[in-house]
Amino acid sequence: MEHIISQFLPLDQIGDVKPFGGGHINDTYAITDREGVRRWILQRVNHHVFPRIEVLQRNVAIVSDTLRQRLEEAGVEEPERKYLYFYPRLDDPSQNYYHDGENYWRVCRFIPDSMSMTELTPEAARFAGEAFGQFEEMLSGIPEGVLGDTIVNFHSMPWRLQQLRDSIAKDPLGRVAKVQDILEEIWRREDAMLIQERLHEEGKLPKRTIHCDTKVDNVLFDRSGRVLCVVDWDTVMPGYILSDVGDFIRSGVNFAPEDEPDLSKIGVNMEIYRAFVEGYLSTAGKFLTPIERSLIAYGGRLMTYMQTVRFLADYIDGDKYFKVKHPE
Repeated sequence: MEHIISQFLPLDQIGDVKPFGGGHINDTYAITDREGVRRWILQRVNHHVFPRIEVLQRNVAIVSDTLRQRLEEAGVEEPERKYLYFYPRLDDPSQNYYHDGENYWRVCRFIPDSMSMTELTPEAARFAGEAFGQFEEMLSGIPEGVLGDTIVNFHSMPWRLQQLRDSIAKDPLGRVAKVQDILEEIWRREDAMLIQERLHEEGKLPKRTIHCDTKVDNVLFDRSGRVLCVVDWDTVMPGYILSDVGDFIRSGVNFAPEDEPDLSKIGVNMEIYRAFVEGYLSTAGKFLTPIERSLIAYGGRLMTYMQTVRFLADYIDGDKYFKVKHPE
């Protein structure tokens, strides 16, 4: 571990290294200096999930620099607490990650006196909406083509539907016959779920810099409950704002978890929905087009449909990607 840390920080500053947080994808550690005052975040990036490490780290550097400039221009107090900063390597300042021959590592500035919220109350939903809307607004000046896709086709509906068709054609476990009613519903809705791609082709829906993982625990708050910044930038890439608003709606406004077997418990919490949308529009509304604003509610349907397509393709393939808690 010392060899890894020494790529970014002088070892004579380092006192302690311990596992940190509860992330499921990357391995995260907190580094503390010898005086127990300064801290840094060390991460081993999961290159199986994010195979395009160079693209990912270039993206986060551009995002970090863009946010820094916007915050400084606005005269924000303590701007260093409002965005993530990834340290360059000591031996090569043009690189902000290190490959040890097997794994990829990076070091990020630690933001002290910060916390995340796991309980999604209407107030937290509003704050999250404001935070993600502001995040997108501050990055709206990044020209299309500057950032790359960290996961190719991650939120591409045509590609997800093709995945499903490929799974149906292979049908390795003979499960397709068991889900014909669901497949009929998928195909019935297909045309309506491809609206954003058609609008983009017609020049009516722009691609923007989006987060692609909009959930309340990806927002940092200070100890008084005020928003500090949006974190977890690994999926920041070009896309449609419907992905961001839709994914929060999909995951956040349901009365029950997405794997709840009792469908009578499933429903839309309109209080959470309204709070998030109002918060989001309060910050993102200044740069959204009328078409984007009109499609916000549709985004929730879109991303719920996309997740259904992904779940169904994985079920047909034999539950290879998503963990299954309940019997078939």
